[in-house]
Amino acid sequence: MNTPQSLAALRAAWEPLACRLCILALHHVALARWLCAAAMLAVSLLAGCAALPNEVPRVASHARTDLGDSPLARIAAASLPAADSAMSAMPDVSGVRLLPGGDQAFDARIALAQAAQHTLDAQYYVVAPDSAGRQFLRELRDAAQRGVRVRLLVDDLYTGGDDEMLAGLAAHANVEVRVFNPLPVRSGGLRTRVLLSLHEIGRVNRRMHNKLFIADNSFAITGGRNIADEYFGRSKPANFIDMDALLAGPAVHALSASFDAFWNGPLSYPFEAIAADSAPAAAPARERFAALVRDLARFMPPADEPDALGRGPVGAQLAQGRVALVPAQVRVVADAAVPGRFADDAGGNVEEAAAPQGREGAVMAANLDLFRTARSEVLVVSPYFVPMPRMIEALSHASHEGARVSLMTNSLATTDEPLVHYGYARYRSALLQMGAMLYELMPASEAHPAWSDTESSRGSLGRLHAKLAVVDRRWFYVGSMNMDRRSAHCNTELGLIVDSPALAGELADLIQRVRMPASFTVSEVPLRGGLQWSFLRDGRRWVLNREPESNWAQRLRWSVLSLVVDEDFL
Repeated sequence: MNTPQSLAALRAAWEPLACRLCILALHHVALARWLCAAAMLAVSLLAGCAALPNEVPRVASHARTDLGDSPLARIAAASLPAADSAMSAMPDVSGVRLLPGGDQAFDARIALAQAAQHTLDAQYYVVAPDSAGRQFLRELRDAAQRGVRVRLLVDDLYTGGDDEMLAGLAAHANVEVRVFNPLPVRSGGLRTRVLLSLHEIGRVNRRMHNKLFIADNSFAITGGRNIADEYFGRSKPANFIDMDALLAGPAVHALSASFDAFWNGPLSYPFEAIAADSAPAAAPARERFAALVRDLARFMPPADEPDALGRGPVGAQLAQGRVALVPAQVRVVADAAVPGRFADDAGGNVEEAAAPQGREGAVMAANLDLFRTARSEVLVVSPYFVPMPRMIEALSHASHEGARVSLMTNSLATTDEPLVHYGYARYRSALLQMGAMLYELMPASEAHPAWSDTESSRGSLGRLHAKLAVVDRRWFYVGSMNMDRRSAHCNTELGLIVDSPALAGELADLIQRVRMPASFTVSEVPLRGGLQWSFLRDGRRWVLNREPESNWAQRLRWSVLSLVVDEDFL
């Protein structure tokens, strides 16, 4: 049996070894990669090969389709195009609203949870045990106490420290909590859990990156935001600049079908099955949960305060019986939960088919197909950008067809994943030579680093987290997928392809009006080669000839580490 002291000793022995191997990588990359893998495997074997429980009972359940008389269903119907409008005659027309502001995105989730009378389905990569996470889980509990069926599906990678919260929620009637693709080790921090799970690395490397919230199968929210303070403008050190979409209509039913496919899949484990050894009895668990979520004040954005797109809070609109939605044709694309298979468009029933060797998932494939249709403009926003050959080919095709290609990502100074940034940095020159414009988000010199001056993230570092693409100002993508290889090959993702010139133009204007002026423009140095970073400040254009706001030690550290990590894992 492994004790905390023995695990600490293993970590203490592993860390200096890892550092030496990374230094060795400067001269012997292939050898260093092999040695790193062998050393990690040895540590894992020394720690013992934990395993998931066998024969776990799962009771299948599905989205309800008999909720047409619920208040939310009536509001959704009132928010869709009128029966006599031209849009209503088109098939599969849904209502869409973009949610650029973190405070309004959180308010929308809370308001929907409070209005639901029948079902709430939530699927997230991260539900943090912070203020936002506890408030969100409290609303799920309160809904369950009203008789609402609550299903919560969370990826297991970051849930190791959240067992107490999840156990307390799962102990309530009408609530079921499932964990996607659990690591075999539950105790310890993230690094320890991953280290001791390396004997199953092929399985545990597949993470559920989806973000989805559905109320009464009538309204849904999906996009880039997890449930944590930094996604809703509540974190003082740094907040994410992100984007969600609120939907009503046929797209909601397609999203419910995607949720059901994950919920009933073989990689989703009932929480009680994987935490049986540590979970408290039901009554004490409920009492502890109540203590953890007590005295949390709900933040409500002012009803007369519009977001960056000029729209008021969703909660206030729900109370009035109609939400301001834009009619659009929406295509829901979802990767499959089961490794080795991918899901085609989730058009009510999620159809799955075997994925060809080396094929990216359905969400990435849909984006690449969209890029190839471009004739005038492709605008891509992704916090982590590590292009695969097929993405470079698709963007190059668009450029050759006359489309202006613009790519926006984090700079080294704003990213929370420096290793991924160096994976992207290898492709900057090739992208520029292809004709693309490159923009890297600057650290906020202005007081308001988010989409709007009215957001509550003022005074904190803004980090790009939105995953967006706009093509020809007619189509746009919003979802959970980063434009990198991990999202294409390892994670499961969820997204929307929306056909709406009104929303696509609005989104492109927002990016170009607010974010691009607050970014470095990366270009090649004329005549002598190399890269330069230019930016406007105080009416003057400044030019830097090295990676902004970094020193040689940082650049050396992350460039060395990037040599020993396969790009597919970035």
